[in-house]
Amino acid sequence: MHHGQFGPPGWGHRRRGFMRPFPNREELIERLESYQRDLEQELANLDDVLRHLRGQGGGGQQEA
Repeated sequence: MHHGQFGPPGWGHRRRGFMRPFPNREELIERLESYQRDLEQELANLDDVLRHLRGQGGGGQQEA
């Protein structure tokens, strides 16, 4: 076994992501605002798709 390595090979590499320091307040706000913009864009895209689907053959599902 290598010195300082515990568990299966590569295990230490996966833990490194959790060992970085938590972002400071400004970084956290920036990340959350960016995430919010991404979510708003996804919501707008979803709204466009729904409008498009409703505009094409609006009653197609009811004919069953």
